[in-house]
Amino acid sequence: MRLRNVKNAQDILNNCSFLINNPQNYKGDFKKLFGNNNPIHIEIGMGKGKFISSLAAANPNINYIGIEKMSSILARGIQTIEKSPLDNLKVMRLDALELADIFAAEIDRIYLNFSDPWPKNRHAKRRLTSHTFLKIYDKIFAGQKVIIQKTDNDKLFESSIEFLSTYGYILKNISLDLHKTDKKNYMTEYEEKFSKKGIKIKYLEAYKD
Repeated sequence: MRLRNVKNAQDILNNCSFLINNPQNYKGDFKKLFGNNNPIHIEIGMGKGKFISSLAAANPNINYIGIEKMSSILARGIQTIEKSPLDNLKVMRLDALELADIFAAEIDRIYLNFSDPWPKNRHAKRRLTSHTFLKIYDKIFAGQKVIIQKTDNDKLFESSIEFLSTYGYILKNISLDLHKTDKKNYMTEYEEKFSKKGIKIKYLEAYKD
């Protein structure tokens, strides 16, 4: 599923008070940006922003950064967050391959929700749970590494389990049908649509010291 382009996307970004401009200037000091020493969680691929804004509202003692590569998609997320802006939620436009250029060892948790599955085998390295990206995440985690993933795609989920396990992560709370568990869950817009169609949501938590 793809989001439609937003014609005035750049104007939305330019006028956003919680968009992090020149994020490289904060490398190693993102807590100063938030004005506190609370943990920092990021969502790579925030989409329309429903998930991360709900999470930030429910957890005021955690700082959140929503990350998107495409300006048009980020603009959609900004429009959602602008309805109820929060002091502990910021956004930035960034390619996940550049994460280590922006963050030092200061991230406590990564959320991967309905990431591009890159279904062809030759594109496996582009999946956000591939070893290519896990090596990048190593550089930005503050301490224990925690990755939370949700997806509707069976192949992506299977490959994620393989990638994470072979990289040394311990997997917990694996579910092939998240909505039939009692796990506290904040849904994305896509997740709501998938669920209404009867599509099962896969979920896992990955931990590595």
